Amino acid sequence: MATIGVDLSTTQRRVLIALKRRGEATADELAIALDISSSAVRQHLSSLRSAGYITARQDHGHTGRPADRYHATDLTEALFVTPDSSLSIELLEHIEEEDPELIERVFNRRRRRLVEEVKDELVGRPIGERVEALTGLLDDQGYLADSEKLDESHYRIKLNSCAIWSVASHYQQACTAELDFIRDLIPDATVQRVTHKTSGAHTCAYEITQPL
Repeated sequence: MATIGVDLSTTQRRVLIALKRRGEATADELAIALDISSSAVRQHLSSLRSAGYITARQDHGHTGRPADRYHATDLTEALFVTPDSSLSIELLEHIEEEDPELIERVFNRRRRRLVEEVKDELVGRPIGERVEALTGLLDDQGYLADSEKLDESHYRIKLNSCAIWSVASHYQQACTAELDFIRDLIPDATVQRVTHKTSGAHTCAYEITQPL
């Protein structure tokens, strides 16, 4: 499982994970979700904000005093990286200096290896079961993944964190390989990325459409 920095308390970790899974939330919404008091949540949010892990905007869309809506910053991405991550910015930079075209081949080779490791777990299963299993695999890798069934033929996988953020923010090939990884494991459906963290979204979301 992914790990979170040791400088955070257990409750701060819960608050941060809940916030990342929601994208944005108020202190009251987080208090309800976590079953702790709003005042306690606000104290933890204040600490997380001071550390640079979250920021807030004021929501003027309701009557009364504007509510602060919090969301995680890019600093949190490194907190969810799996300890055995095999990717290295420095190594990739050296590879790029030697042969820029080799970068894409490196990511494609890594994608094929990951597909080979898990495809036997998914082969022959209905698309809904494959989406659920793939979501679990991505969650174990540190992506804080969840999924939902939109209707009888549409599903969505949402990655609330990026386990390879330092690489993905430098190399678009990493994101392309991630999309192709999902497509390789669900080849009988159309897979599209509909939100992208490197473009400023809170999540990377993929919609899977099953042919009728």
